[in-house]
Amino acid sequence: MVFAAADHDEHATPDWHPEHRGRLDAALAGVHEAGLDDATVWRTPDQVSIDDLELVHDRDYVLEVERFCAAGGGELDPDTVATEGSWATARRSAGAVLDAIAALRAGECDVAFAGGRPPGHHAVRDRAMGFCLFNNAAVGAAKIATAGERVAVVDWDVHHGNGTQDIFYDDPNVLYVSTHEAPLYPGTGLLRETGGGAGRGANLNLPFPAGTAGDTFRAAFDEVVIPVVERFSPDWLIISAGFDGHRDDPLAGLKLTAGDYADMARRLQSLVAARRLVVVLEGGYDLSALTHSVGSTLSALVGGAYRPETASTGRVGMPTVTAAKQLWGV
Repeated sequence: MVFAAADHDEHATPDWHPEHRGRLDAALAGVHEAGLDDATVWRTPDQVSIDDLELVHDRDYVLEVERFCAAGGGELDPDTVATEGSWATARRSAGAVLDAIAALRAGECDVAFAGGRPPGHHAVRDRAMGFCLFNNAAVGAAKIATAGERVAVVDWDVHHGNGTQDIFYDDPNVLYVSTHEAPLYPGTGLLRETGGGAGRGANLNLPFPAGTAGDTFRAAFDEVVIPVVERFSPDWLIISAGFDGHRDDPLAGLKLTAGDYADMARRLQSLVAARRLVVVLEGGYDLSALTHSVGSTLSALVGGAYRPETASTGRVGMPTVTAAKQLWGV
């Protein structure tokens, strides 16, 4: 395994902010907790180039973030802050995804985890939002697509990845799949949003009510997500891995456990060839849940047995699965 970790983290947030350096420390602690130290190669990723950021963001926006940070930073919106060091740190987090892809292409690892902050899936082409400056997973997906390959992005963060959806909504070469809680920030991700133009049929949303647990997610993956991804036939799969759907997370109301994330990871791994899956850290704001969930996910992907929490059940949210099956004809 190669773990691309943003060790040089200079993205400072206020004391009240839920997205802070401790999240990254907790996520990377999952490697140790899962007993994966000996199987891990740690790398400090390169900063992504501005040209690669322009694959998914407007150049004027990228340069404005650079100027804003150089001037000392501040609030980009009520939820999203930046400081002088955020420019380099955000570029390094996006660069972690490209480094992970390159390591897999070179056969240097079997599984790659791009662990960095801030998260990215809310960032749209011309604006930061929802703690996110640049859309890290989208940069990786766009880079793969420009090489003539098809890529599926499966986003299991509790919040809908509006930025990733918007960036690829009309793109037939990138399938975006999101499982998320609704209603919840940012208020997007309706079931009927299935893509536009040439990208129609390449955008799958599964909005679940608060209280939804792992049994419904497993059903959704088995009966909807897997058939849709198989029909798309991607060369690569990127998991936008937010762990704020965990039952202990303070920002949302899903009831997932670390065991549920392991189950989802194993299901997704079978959809692409070996060395073609990248896990990208998104949200997750309970530190213990983050450690356990990251550890379980990565352990599952290397055939390990680390599972500090059992899978969950609850039978909430099944109407969403039924409606999605009807809409997608699976």
